[in-house]
Amino acid sequence: MKTRVVVLASGSGSNFQALIDYSNTKITNYEIVGLIVNVPNAYALARAQKHNIKSVVIDHKAFEERSLFEVALQNTLIEMGAELVVCAGFMRILGAAFVAKWQRRIINIHPSLLPKYKGLHTHERAIAAGDKHGGCTVHFVNAGVDEGEIIAQTKVPILTGDTAEALAARVLVQEHALYPQCVDKIARDLLKLA
Repeated sequence: MKTRVVVLASGSGSNFQALIDYSNTKITNYEIVGLIVNVPNAYALARAQKHNIKSVVIDHKAFEERSLFEVALQNTLIEMGAELVVCAGFMRILGAAFVAKWQRRIINIHPSLLPKYKGLHTHERAIAAGDKHGGCTVHFVNAGVDEGEIIAQTKVPILTGDTAEALAARVLVQEHALYPQCVDKIARDLLKLA
């Protein structure tokens, strides 16, 4: 048995695709059993359809309160049999009560070398600060924004004259390599606990 992974996404789902590709080309400890998006026309849905992965739209705008959105999200994760929740470009902040239910079973990838540059515009901020490196971080999700325990990081050099777009493109390549490896390792650890 493999660890059942449900991916949360809001956009194109390139990290979702990287997870699919990794599981299709290597013997892994995880299987992707579902995708949940909060944006009805997210391209990640097309990726799920192409690979016959169950997908569900839970539009956060349809709920008056975040807590109600999170109840729907929790119920869908349970219905899908999620054992590990993988945020891949999921642009919603999750509340403490929700995160507590998935403690050490919900992870995220962030495009900076945390604890530097939590939140948005990470590449612009790294360049503006004169940093020598940008990068990406895989971390457990907790009640803070991009504050959970760090699992792994990859550094990417910031080149002279770099733009945020150029740096972002190089970091994304590293995200696609790092994230599936981390998901696979965490899935293996969860299997040991089962």
